[in-house]
Amino acid sequence: MTSLVTGGAGFIGSHLAEALVARKEKVILLDDLTTGSVENIRHLRTNPAVHCFFDTVMNRRLLAELVDESDIVFHLAAAVGVRRIIESPVRTIETNVKATELVLETAAKKKKLVFIASTSEVYGKNNKLPFCEDDDILLGPTIKSRWSYAASKALDEFLALAYWKEKKVPVVIGRFFNTVGPRQTGRYGMVLPTFVSQALDGAPLTVYGLGKQSRCFGYVGDAVEAMLRLVSTDRAVGEVVNIGNDEEITIEELAFLVKERTASTSPLQWVPYDQAYEPGFEDMFRRVPSSDKLMRITGFRPRTKLSTIIDMVAAELRHRRELAPVIEPASQLDYARGVVA
Repeated sequence: MTSLVTGGAGFIGSHLAEALVARKEKVILLDDLTTGSVENIRHLRTNPAVHCFFDTVMNRRLLAELVDESDIVFHLAAAVGVRRIIESPVRTIETNVKATELVLETAAKKKKLVFIASTSEVYGKNNKLPFCEDDDILLGPTIKSRWSYAASKALDEFLALAYWKEKKVPVVIGRFFNTVGPRQTGRYGMVLPTFVSQALDGAPLTVYGLGKQSRCFGYVGDAVEAMLRLVSTDRAVGEVVNIGNDEEITIEELAFLVKERTASTSPLQWVPYDQAYEPGFEDMFRRVPSSDKLMRITGFRPRTKLSTIIDMVAAELRHRRELAPVIEPASQLDYARGVVA
């Protein structure tokens, strides 16, 4: 079995690649390194079962060759990070929509199975909890670029399902909720690695807004297990499935938990959204997944405790600092309340 992973040098992609290698499968990684990093996959590059291509998904000829060599395509390449999305809405939309269209178009020629990575952002401002896959989507106005990511990923889902219904291309859509773990960087607005980095530095933990907004953080290893189980069953084809832990915590509570797990004396610092992003920035107050459908289809439910994940993130960051003492700190303005999956 050979799998193509777009965004393979990214956070989730690199963990997926590890799992595939552990299963004695062949892996093709495609990443333009816009947000991915060679460091994430350096330990895999000497493995003869792993082939890396540092290029864009938009390279139609290369993509066609790689899809043709693969049995399954995991399409994880996407624009990530709230700040990046606000500052580069054109790139966000083009990267997410055009790349997904090209992957599906290429896979359609030989009906290759495609896993499409979507996001809990598509639920928007819906306040019906927990979020279920058939719930309505409620997004903010188009004048708020913050919602362009959610809209583009929703369009990805529509497009994937259209390819399944009209062209019989087998697709599986996973909606990721705040996936966290080792190797995730705070550079693009991910809150947990930012908090851990700040705590280890003794710097203030920057809490955006009032910190009362809540999220559910799922371990990347659980997310990878869910993906692999989903692509292994025909029951998941043509379905949209939440992938996330349902352990809810406010961002303020998360900051205190990080301080506790790292034994940090860092203070908390509250930063208004308008100062961090743009005037009138909108956020979701709560984001909680229902994992019932994932459980029905795969018999699996993410359950790794948040305290355990924090310990793993802190241990990995300490180890990296020991190997390379000088590490560029994550910008406080790159921190975002809602992790974009």
